[in-house]
Amino acid sequence: MFNLLDYPVFDLFLSLLIFWISARIGGALRKRQGELSEDIYHDFVFVISATLTLLGLIIAFTFVMAVNRYDQRKNYEEEETNAIGTEFVRTDLLPADDAVRVRALLKRYLDQRVLHYESRNEQQIRQIDVQTARLQAEMWSAVATPAAAQPTPVASLVLSGMNDVLNSQGYTTAAWRNRIPIAAWALLIMISIFCNLMIGYSAHGRSSFLLVVLPIALSTTLFLIADVDSPRGGVIRVHPQNLKSLVESLHSQ
Repeated sequence: MFNLLDYPVFDLFLSLLIFWISARIGGALRKRQGELSEDIYHDFVFVISATLTLLGLIIAFTFVMAVNRYDQRKNYEEEETNAIGTEFVRTDLLPADDAVRVRALLKRYLDQRVLHYESRNEQQIRQIDVQTARLQAEMWSAVATPAAAQPTPVASLVLSGMNDVLNSQGYTTAAWRNRIPIAAWALLIMISIFCNLMIGYSAHGRSSFLLVVLPIALSTTLFLIADVDSPRGGVIRVHPQNLKSLVESLHSQ
């Protein structure tokens, strides 16, 4: 599904164009209306200050939301690594043949998880998801069968570890889908447009440089927020460093 917010660089130039046009429209309105009286101008400056303050607060809250979601994705990557590594060690408690099978499945599953973090191609991501679901079913069957045959506390421990592996993947998926709400983006963009209109209105007859300062600052800020909030499309992404370290550790054994 196409999501414009997954292309932060495109959002940067689009928002810059929209905000610059808004500032120019504000300047054109001021030119048509003429100069304001002193009393009205002071009230207008007060409204601009209040609106810019509100915009700054909304940007701060939105940025915090994006950073919190980014940190959540990083934490779940660490939890996935710990869950897979722990279950790999617990396979020593299984019968020899079952242990070999589960270890092989865990290694293949781990490779798919690394690919999931690094891939940006939608078709490849769907293939990875299908392969991941199939491996999860095989891994669960590989530990559930001996646990059902010999329901001992040791078998339950291995089964619990595999449950943690599967749950950690689900938590990661939920964290990647947890994005800044569209309503928050709409509110932020709407207030940004109003601010640029008023700045353009107040800057009529002055240097045209004033009409690009706020659009550049706002578009750059929105670019940063969208970049942090996008799990795959941004430059700032969660890299599976812990999973890769685990891959190297397991494949070296």
